[in-house]
Amino acid sequence: MESYYLDWANLLLRWAHVITAIAWIGSSFYFVFLDSSLVPPTDRSLKEAGVGGELWAVHGGGFYNPQKYAVAPKVVPDHLHWFYWEAYSTWLTGFALLTVSYLWNPRVYLIDPARMNWSSGAAISIAIAFLVVFWMVYDVICQTFGRRRNGDAIVGALVLLVVCFASWLACHWFAGRAAFLLVGAMIATAMSANVFFWIIPGQRTTVKALREGQPVDPIHGQRAKQRSVHNTYFTLPVLFAMLSNHYSFTYSHAQNWLVLILMMFAGAAIRQFFVMRHGYKLGRSSHPWPYALAGVLVILATVVWLRPPAVAVSAAVPIATQAPPTVTQVLAVIEQRCAMCHGAQVQMKNVRLDSPTLLQQHAQAVYQQVVVTKGMPMNNTTGITEAERSLIGRWFTAGARIE
Repeated sequence: MESYYLDWANLLLRWAHVITAIAWIGSSFYFVFLDSSLVPPTDRSLKEAGVGGELWAVHGGGFYNPQKYAVAPKVVPDHLHWFYWEAYSTWLTGFALLTVSYLWNPRVYLIDPARMNWSSGAAISIAIAFLVVFWMVYDVICQTFGRRRNGDAIVGALVLLVVCFASWLACHWFAGRAAFLLVGAMIATAMSANVFFWIIPGQRTTVKALREGQPVDPIHGQRAKQRSVHNTYFTLPVLFAMLSNHYSFTYSHAQNWLVLILMMFAGAAIRQFFVMRHGYKLGRSSHPWPYALAGVLVILATVVWLRPPAVAVSAAVPIATQAPPTVTQVLAVIEQRCAMCHGAQVQMKNVRLDSPTLLQQHAQAVYQQVVVTKGMPMNNTTGITEAERSLIGRWFTAGARIE
């Protein structure tokens, strides 16, 4: 029964997390596009009002004319729309989902004894420390180097090194699936912290100064802009890390840390293409196609690198003449490798496999999870062998018969 309720919590939290993430990422991408697409106003009244750039757009049957003030408008309207609940809600639902999916059962999902045989408490504490320590290191880097000449390049290089080291460390300390998600959560925490600690406080300080008739220090807007730009480059790497848990061929590889780094780099490069493309359309920069090409080439190279080896067929016993395994042989493997989570006592995901009829009922899912993606058994805690996976695969492809 506990597993049933946990599955519902997982589903509802995942649903809420996706909804809030779409809202946050959508608004973030829009404002990056807007900043890159603004042109100086031609109307004298707009210039006199302090408008630094404007955009004319058409959408949904209407015309829109967003305007951005160079520092701030002379008068702040009573109603201002603040963009922060999207970020906070995304982090809160994401951390709750991390808790339900990984921290609640660390022995099943978080700990890989072949890597580090943590106690449950130690594994949970170190996983949470990844989120906190990365934010602290990243924030120190930004404050130390972000204001220097060529500071953005220095910050970018240092953050890249920290992310690479954290990816390597996570993949050597935790189960691969959990390690990928943990790195994504680590970066996403920094994104939300940027909003909470820098972007929104800077905006509140600016608004307060305007309403009190005090001069506005442009440093607050500059800092908020810097952190917002960082967030947009973090987005695609985080999304890959979050989605990868459905594809075991990525996180189960022997060099899974390198797979994660390569795919996150590709995401950041592709995001750079889209960011610069807006400026290119206005003649402000050269065509950013090299960034897109670099991202695509890295992805293709990773695809080729991860391809499974060809299976050698024994010349002594042609595959066409091999008798398909019996359901009794398959059930013997299931009993040893899978029944502790999908048997009479426990039915995780409401799946029970300890009888011929039940095994046949879930044959497609068993084939996909055990043979194709090799995502099960989780972290291969029961030590299923390739020969046993092959036996299940041959039984399924022969028709999954139980007579």
